[in-house]
Amino acid sequence: MTTLLVVNGPNLNMLGRRDPEHYGTTTLADIEERLNIRASQLGVDLEFCQSDSQADLVGFINNNAARADGIIINPAGFTTIGYPLLDACIDSGVPVVEVHLSNIYARETWRSPSIFARAVSATIAGMRWMGYLAALEYLHALTQQEV
Repeated sequence: MTTLLVVNGPNLNMLGRRDPEHYGTTTLADIEERLNIRASQLGVDLEFCQSDSQADLVGFINNNAARADGIIINPAGFTTIGYPLLDACIDSGVPVVEVHLSNIYARETWRSPSIFARAVSATIAGMRWMGYLAALEYLHALTQQEV
């Protein structure tokens, strides 16, 4: 069975209440539920982690990467400064898809220089919760050697 890690950075536990104009009204629990439904249909096992602490996210990746086939990550506030998190993704040795709910390239300039962009297999921005589903579909196809 394919296993994917779904890693969410700071403040994403506030989805549904936080700035709905940019992030929508879908909660992180809603996203996880939608991902689990689709993952079940695809035969994919998902393991979730959300933390405001970069150390927790690094530890989660380091402790689980050996049995993972890919990573979906929304680095959130660590997008421009999360070098230890980036290193954990690189060191995992598995494909990584970076997801952002809002289009970080159409917002404040300080949001858009992603340090992850050069190291990930793909970046999805601006699709709100559907970006996670797109990442799931892509990583599943990649592990099945369909792309």
